[in-house]
Amino acid sequence: MMKILRNTDVFYSVIVFGALSVVAIIAAWIFDDRLLIPVIILCLGFTAVHYATLIFRYRKITELTCNIDKILHGEENISIEEYTEGELALLQSEVYKMTIRLREQQSKLVEDKMYLADFLADVSHQIRTPLTSINILVSMLSEPDMSFEKREQTVHKLYGLLSRIDWLITALLKMSKLDAGTIKFHEERVTMQQLLDKACMPVRVPIELHGQELTVEAEGELECDVAWSCEAIGNIVKNCMEHTPDGGAIKVIGKDNSLYSEIIITDSGSGIASEDLPHIFERFYKGRSSEDKGGFGIGLALARMIVTGQNGTLKAENYSGGAMFTIKFYKTTV
Repeated sequence: MMKILRNTDVFYSVIVFGALSVVAIIAAWIFDDRLLIPVIILCLGFTAVHYATLIFRYRKITELTCNIDKILHGEENISIEEYTEGELALLQSEVYKMTIRLREQQSKLVEDKMYLADFLADVSHQIRTPLTSINILVSMLSEPDMSFEKREQTVHKLYGLLSRIDWLITALLKMSKLDAGTIKFHEERVTMQQLLDKACMPVRVPIELHGQELTVEAEGELECDVAWSCEAIGNIVKNCMEHTPDGGAIKVIGKDNSLYSEIIITDSGSGIASEDLPHIFERFYKGRSSEDKGGFGIGLALARMIVTGQNGTLKAENYSGGAMFTIKFYKTTV
């Protein structure tokens, strides 16, 4: 009882109710002493009911407080749905909503933490491999009896490895900006031919060195962020080049209709393994056919992020002659 009376609201309520009861008893004694006993009985009854109600509500509030404390300390199997009375029910409803929100945020934080840990592990692994090679090559350069030709070849390999690391870091920065939503795509109208020619320009020389044939066919116009779209298309064409044998063919076709602008990129390689298709756009994923290609597994992931960020879709599949990638930029929201 004393524990409940330490609550100031309960204490003042009991005092007020007791004072009213005393006033009622005195009034009954003054006006008609025959009413004294019934009034005393009624006052005691009302006081008992009032005090019992206070005890019940106090216990419910205490129980709710304990449950909230358990939830804040990490317990998940706590239910606070059984409260059904008046103001306490409203409080319970709001606390329940807050609890669900906190649990969702906690779950999201755990997922983000796991994703960050995996991401850092992947980045460390991807950078460690070329750094190990660089370390070996640098130690080779310190040998005084190395011939000029060998030294020149080693320096060329170093430049290649440093370029790979630079490309990886640049791509990761772009992906992080896209993840954070800080990239604003600026759409502009451009002909399909101009877009595809600009996107394929950086890979034309490597394609020629591999003896491959690149064909570009385009018609119509489209609205897109030219720089970012060229990045996405170029990454896909580069991927096709890496998985097409020397002397093979890569074809890029662009066309436009009233619903969407479509870009189809095909190669004459071995296609995509069935077990790799569901994961080909995942960050750092490299299929069995990519083990000896030296890639990082983020070019296609970056391409998909760029396309979807512009209200588009990117799909990979196999056809009779190799792999096929289909980009669609929709003119209305899908």
